[in-house]
Amino acid sequence: MDKGALLDRLGLAGEDRLVLAKVLDKAEQVENRNIPAATDFLSPQQRAQAQDCLRLAGIPETAYVFQGGYEGAERQVILFLPDWLEAENAESPIRCLRAAFREDETPTHRDFLGSLMGMGIVREKVGDILVAGGSADLLVLESVADFLLQSWTSAGRTRLSVTAIEPGNLHIPAVRRKEVRDTVSSLRLDAVAASGFRLARGKAAALIESGRVQLNWRECVKPDKLLEAGDVVSARGYGKFELAEVGGLTRKGRISIVLQVYV
Repeated sequence: MDKGALLDRLGLAGEDRLVLAKVLDKAEQVENRNIPAATDFLSPQQRAQAQDCLRLAGIPETAYVFQGGYEGAERQVILFLPDWLEAENAESPIRCLRAAFREDETPTHRDFLGSLMGMGIVREKVGDILVAGGSADLLVLESVADFLLQSWTSAGRTRLSVTAIEPGNLHIPAVRRKEVRDTVSSLRLDAVAASGFRLARGKAAALIESGRVQLNWRECVKPDKLLEAGDVVSARGYGKFELAEVGGLTRKGRISIVLQVYV
């Protein structure tokens, strides 16, 4: 199957199609030149689409790895590996930078991202931005790291001192989640989404059918899709939660569940 036909089969258009075309180009580059090649940073949704695309293209999961600079990174690259290179021996295309500032200042994630965009750094060259008191740690591609080390001096009105750091020195903030225990009539997506997003079930079903809900980072428009423990549900404007546990039936025949809601 050629690239165009493959992308047509996935039903992708616009930016999503362009991103996956570039992913396939990197896979082809490794096959033709027998050297490693990495994509730009991908969002969780783009990663899920890329996995589906590579699977459909017949590229085995052993031929590539996802890297984000630290375990649990949201934005990650795909590093394609030639058959002579093991993942643990591959050089990462990601650099870690620390932008330090005065602790009495409080620049936000948006401030840092806006500053980078203002310098002409496109979003796909930057991974996660980890903001803590007095610093922000960034995961960036090798291709822009030296430029930022030499030229990035401020985010808004906040003066920055930018240095390279080792991955083991990253300041990784704790993921903030709250546990929600509830019961549902079934494990259908609309029933669980109604609980997780605090909506009436009919409104949750309409939200799903509108294409605004993702299940494990893939768009799902079927309210009757059955969920399993570990599934992640997100919706634009409503947030994200994980179905952490599925328990037994209550006396009224409802299913007990535990959700981890991201806050």
